[in-house]
Amino acid sequence: MSTSWDQRVDAFWDAADDTRPAAMLQEMRVLVDERGDADALYEWASVHDFLGREADAVPLYRQALDAGLGAPRRQQAIVQLGSSLRNIGAPAQAVDLLAKQEPDEVVGDAAQAFLALALHDSGRTGEALQVALRALAKTLPLYGRAVTTYADDLPV
Repeated sequence: MSTSWDQRVDAFWDAADDTRPAAMLQEMRVLVDERGDADALYEWASVHDFLGREADAVPLYRQALDAGLGAPRRQQAIVQLGSSLRNIGAPAQAVDLLAKQEPDEVVGDAAQAFLALALHDSGRTGEALQVALRALAKTLPLYGRAVTTYADDLPV
């Protein structure tokens, strides 16, 4: 039985090791070259991001999204692009991207977490705390409503 491309990508990530960047890039390049589609572009961006090469990952994420990247990788790419933008010193771009994202079954409230970080880095600390508390409130069985109310009352 042959192993699918997605299974080999999963195996790649299961064995991911950022202490061997050249080998990781080479191994992912082989997988990317097999497909050359939006999914492959996303994985290529992801390995750069994983290796701390966010500046290289940003245009790759954008290419993958522009090429029609679909679910479930699309949601991950948006979160990862937002995080990478923040990490390269473009938190306002990250805010613009992440503020539009709704929680979903793939990434949950991850966009909200990275949005809070980007808002903080943009000097919008009150808004950052609001976003983080609202996301947290959804998980609280007893005090969610109170935390949401307090978040709404914060000065921004």
